[in-house]
Amino acid sequence: MEYFEMNNGVRMPMAGIGVFTFTPAEAEASVESALRDGVRLVDTANAYMNERGTARGISKSGVKREEVFLVTKLWPSVYENENAVDETLARLNTEYIDLLFLHQPTRNWKAGYRQIEKAVKEGKVRAIGLSNFSPDMLKEAFAFAEIQPQMVQVEAHPYYPQTELKALLNEHGMGLMAWYPLGHGDKNLIQEELFAELGKKYGKSSAQIILRWHIQAGNVIIPGSRNPQHIRENFDIFNFDLTEEEMEKIAALDKNTPYYQGSEEMLERYLSIAPDFNSQE
Repeated sequence: MEYFEMNNGVRMPMAGIGVFTFTPAEAEASVESALRDGVRLVDTANAYMNERGTARGISKSGVKREEVFLVTKLWPSVYENENAVDETLARLNTEYIDLLFLHQPTRNWKAGYRQIEKAVKEGKVRAIGLSNFSPDMLKEAFAFAEIQPQMVQVEAHPYYPQTELKALLNEHGMGLMAWYPLGHGDKNLIQEELFAELGKKYGKSSAQIILRWHIQAGNVIIPGSRNPQHIRENFDIFNFDLTEEEMEKIAALDKNTPYYQGSEEMLERYLSIAPDFNSQE
């Protein structure tokens, strides 16, 4: 494993498992499997409705809580709920969260940020993250924050490497955690001839080449899988290095085009989506 040191001195693994779209039972099984195989970063969210399943997976794995870097996200409907962090801790059956994100940059995000800052001061959260924030919104956050954020979670992959955003993050010592690290399963990306050539050279799959590119580009990755073999393969990327020339060739694939297109209307809808997170299995 390789590690990223955040601007507050906290170190986190650069590869972990994400449980987006997983049922509670699937999250439980995948997290348990991943941790038994040596993975130590787990990413979930209020809105995934599987925090309790994730917690069961951690418990069943036999890995000590302090050895797991646990990440979750607050949903906009709870940004103004003063009990949001405590309720999240209860669902995850833990006394602290290693990295807590605001999930969406809705108009009430500042209330949520103050909630997380308070939790940091109380020792309930070790690091602050912002998910799906644009460069302009990040600049607003830097000016607003009493405690500066450590991590941004956004879509990133060889077709959309977030070049502009990463330049801004580097100025503030922040990290980037990539969702859609394999391009939302886009066959056009996975089947790029360059990745096939590099896979043949290193004895790896195209997906493993892409994930290795992320690590060398400094990105934290959280690929999700329900298949134990695929989970193991996703983390079998630390025994080789792409050359500088190969990294440059991959950089040339940049289309600067995301798969996910956000909008103000969508953010407004997120505010009206208010599941009962405490009812999750």
